[in-house]
Amino acid sequence: MGWTLGRYFFFRYATITLWFFLGIFALIFLIDFTELTSRTARLPGFTYQIALAISALRVPMLVLQMVPFVALFAAMATLVSLNRKYELVIARSAGISAWQFLLPACIGALIFGILAVGVMNPIAAYGLSRSQLIESDLRSGSSNEVSASSTPWIRQKTSQGDTIIGARAILSQGLEMADATFFQLDEGGEIFARKDARRAYLRDGYWELVDVKVLGSDGTLSTQALDRIPTDLKPEFVQERLAEPETIPFYELPRKIEVARSFGAKANAFAMQFDSLLALPFLLVAMTLIAATVSMRFARMGQSGTMILGGVVAGFLLYVVSVLVKAFGVAGFVPPFVAAWFPVVVAMFFGVTFLLYKEDG
Repeated sequence: MGWTLGRYFFFRYATITLWFFLGIFALIFLIDFTELTSRTARLPGFTYQIALAISALRVPMLVLQMVPFVALFAAMATLVSLNRKYELVIARSAGISAWQFLLPACIGALIFGILAVGVMNPIAAYGLSRSQLIESDLRSGSSNEVSASSTPWIRQKTSQGDTIIGARAILSQGLEMADATFFQLDEGGEIFARKDARRAYLRDGYWELVDVKVLGSDGTLSTQALDRIPTDLKPEFVQERLAEPETIPFYELPRKIEVARSFGAKANAFAMQFDSLLALPFLLVAMTLIAATVSMRFARMGQSGTMILGGVVAGFLLYVVSVLVKAFGVAGFVPPFVAAWFPVVVAMFFGVTFLLYKEDG
């Protein structure tokens, strides 16, 4: 296939992908903004400008989760469009095989995935972290509808006794807590003090508590502007236990994994996130191959709605399997590398096998 025709197919795919991406972005933004305002409109200090800022910062991460479906629908729309205008028929009559005119779409999907990982992911990670800070400030002192069973808790041991630490929200990749609670235990395991802080920051060798309410064992309540609680916890350990992997940019994940493992932490969540992002461009290629299996029938034969629906269902099942296997990888039941690449390899083999059967007999 010549450079001109290949470039034409590539830009058709790129244009349709861009329109799908912008449409998904706008739709998710509207849904997220509506849902956010319904939850926070009654909070003190709420303004629509703050809600717009939170949604705008959070949407890139939500869109990043939808990238596989954008690639699937864009590939299907591209091939159906080329079919209805008989451009694929003409290409076949000129001796061009399906593998040749699918190559530009696969290259486009690979580039789309690389841009999503290398450019969009760092922006999305930063935006998600900033949106959590802004929303936490908005909710400070108010309930965020998080149950006690889902509140993150850790227990630290020091020479001065144990401390159980919980918080309403984990911020700044696990190094900052909002509405944090510290239960200090004596040698017998009894609570002798409870400290509630509006903010808690992990420093070198201690927790720095801001705007603290202290409840002693005798029931007396006092307030302090600042307080300190000694700790032996390292930032990497706290991040591995508390931080959301999505808030850490792709380029920082290898260092975080290496340092966390040097402290004895498994870092499965970080490793799973890194391997999943590494496999994302190839997952988009797999989605393109799945789209090709249902979108290349001749237009005069009719575009079977059942076939198109089958492609959508296949793409959805692939995404569900990816999420399920990812959960196994985070839990440690499956090595993260295997969990990230298994769905991609299976989907590629399925797409290639089906196309070989249909195209080459």
